[in-house]
Amino acid sequence: MPTTRSTYRLALSMAIGSTLLMLWMIAALGVIGPGGRQDLLYVGVVAVAAVGSALARLRPRGMARAMAATVAALVVVAVVALVAGLQDLDGASVAEILGITAMYVVLFGTAGWLFRRSVPGARLA
Repeated sequence: MPTTRSTYRLALSMAIGSTLLMLWMIAALGVIGPGGRQDLLYVGVVAVAAVGSALARLRPRGMARAMAATVAALVVVAVVALVAGLQDLDGASVAEILGITAMYVVLFGTAGWLFRRSVPGARLA
């Protein structure tokens, strides 16, 4: 059975890795289409993760909340992108926007779940 310390380290690694992957996708590939201003929506998601982590002072319970806020920001970005019609840009589609959003929701959501599991003395059902 993993310890709370190793679970926390795994959660932190997953959160940092997911954030770096998102930044790389924004800079190198373009998340929505071939790149441009529309990808700044995802920079806002990174900002939510960074500010949430800073406010949590990297404590497990606060980090779980920060990851939940990050997941919520991802969903908002997907809805805004679809309502704004960004799926009609060259190199973008509804499936790509929803697929990328789902991938990051799973990554950040799993990190948040692991942070929650790493809270000392927490009773999880």
